[in-house]
Amino acid sequence: MSNAMLALPFWEGYRVESCVEEADGSLLIRLSEIPEMPIRCGACQAPCILVHERTRRRVRERDCFDRRVWLEVPIRRMDCHHCGARVVEQIAWLDRRSRVTHRLRAWVEVLTHYLPIAHVARLTGLNWHTIKEIDKARLQRQFGAFDGGKVRRLVMDEFALHKGHRYATVVMDAQTMRVLWVGEGNSRQSIRPFFEALGKEGCQRIEAVAMDMNTAFDLEVRQHCPQAEVVYDLFHVVARFGREVVDRVRVDQANALKKQPAARQIVKRSRWLLLRNRDNLNNQQAVKLDELLAANAPLATVYLLKAELKEIWFAATVKEGFQRWRSWYRMAMESELPAAIQFARRLRKYLRGILASAIYPMNSSILEGVNNKIKVIKRMAYGFRDSPYFFLKIKAAFPGKAR
Repeated sequence: MSNAMLALPFWEGYRVESCVEEADGSLLIRLSEIPEMPIRCGACQAPCILVHERTRRRVRERDCFDRRVWLEVPIRRMDCHHCGARVVEQIAWLDRRSRVTHRLRAWVEVLTHYLPIAHVARLTGLNWHTIKEIDKARLQRQFGAFDGGKVRRLVMDEFALHKGHRYATVVMDAQTMRVLWVGEGNSRQSIRPFFEALGKEGCQRIEAVAMDMNTAFDLEVRQHCPQAEVVYDLFHVVARFGREVVDRVRVDQANALKKQPAARQIVKRSRWLLLRNRDNLNNQQAVKLDELLAANAPLATVYLLKAELKEIWFAATVKEGFQRWRSWYRMAMESELPAAIQFARRLRKYLRGILASAIYPMNSSILEGVNNKIKVIKRMAYGFRDSPYFFLKIKAAFPGKAR
């Protein structure tokens, strides 16, 4: 067989010298240089002639059917008379210092789109960290650069990064659902790099920002985007009402029924019935909820307050929203429930941001979807020790949609 027949296009500049089967069943292919092929400097890519030294490197190639494939590649270190460097030659299909070929790297990049790293490691036989670095480099190429584009409406939210009250912040384009930025922390100093990256012109373009009732987010937005309207998110406000009012009243009612153990257990176990939307209950759960509300007036009151609170966000105009707010506020103050009264008084100072939802109806399902997806990404990886890699994964999960 001639040398020309042994020169394969995916190993440019080299030809097959031999192929042997190793003890573990893998294939070892030894390559040799094709003398006629020009050599280029790995630093300046200029043609080189002088070879400083030769070594051989063992690298992984993409599998052939069920066989692992290894290459033994002669590597020349060039003495470049153009840039004066002594560096390894440029190899079209192998990066400097790399132990995997471009073909294998491309295969791993495709697999990590669909499978966790641990599964890809078992499938390819590569080290977990090698696969992670390949995937991280791909994500960095695709999503590493900040691109504020022509964004006009933002959604900001925090999520748990690790146990122990460690949080990160995600910023999304509300119109395209593209994650623009993810950073560690939820303080003003933590989110300031986003606005700095957005620039003065980009900040002036922002017309509305949806968020929860986070003082740090609010203050930072007002500093950098004073013209923007802050819109408080329905999901977070209702969730806070559930924690601070519904749960408090439920516990108080359970404590009041200490002499009635059976009734007390029903109230104690009713948390999810009271917090879930009625549309998400099956027939049996709906019947239990109706019986509970009919038997306990305070719980019926806070359940009604929760339902009416949501309606403020669905008002067609600011005027209608304000009328709904006044009606709700009056109901809360007349309920004679301390938790409801205290919550209503605290919520009053956020009224402008609540009523702004009539002008900028940014749906809370965006935030809920982001948080759920982040939890799935974290669960698939059994947690992330490399936060920048985790943040790139989040950006890749929300590349955005066309306007």
